[in-house]
Amino acid sequence: MYLKEITQLRQQLERRKGQRLQIEKAIETLRQEIKELTRDLRRHEQAREIIREVGLKTQQQLSYHISDITSLALEAVSKDPYQLVVEFVQRRNKTECDLYFQRAGNCMRPEDASGGGVMDVAALALRVASWSMQRPRSASVIILDEPFKFLHGEDNQRRAAIMVKELAKRLNLQFIIVTQESILASYADRVFEIKINKGVTKVSNYEV
Repeated sequence: MYLKEITQLRQQLERRKGQRLQIEKAIETLRQEIKELTRDLRRHEQAREIIREVGLKTQQQLSYHISDITSLALEAVSKDPYQLVVEFVQRRNKTECDLYFQRAGNCMRPEDASGGGVMDVAALALRVASWSMQRPRSASVIILDEPFKFLHGEDNQRRAAIMVKELAKRLNLQFIIVTQESILASYADRVFEIKINKGVTKVSNYEV
């Protein structure tokens, strides 16, 4: 009787030992997994910080590049120019870019700036800045349709034409421009003049 009970107790003890070994192995496995997860978490945090720093530096470079080119263009055309301010903000878990015009310490939205000519010049400069940042760059050609139609005054038109010619020269960039402005056309390398007479279209071209 006692021998049978002792045998049963020994069997229970062996089973408990086996269960204990399994639990110890499971605990050790969990400890290793926790170590690996902790290591991965640390790496992810480091990677996120690197991405954040790279993002900030990229935003700073973009801000400088965009605002620099656009502000220079505005200065080239206007006697009392605006400065372009680029601001990156977080909205709906996304980074968005806000553009402002600044003059005499006052900031305003581009659409609130006086004169559509300012918007014309800024739009051209932003397009050039966007093209210059492409990697690889697309074809070195930008097509413009009446780019300075709201820029009034012969002096302003002349300064805008000089600016476009200088951009073309410095960036090795070709502008194809559709315009009715004779001043802008006078600074082109080649002009294609289109006339319609009694429903017949005539195209003539000449070098300036």
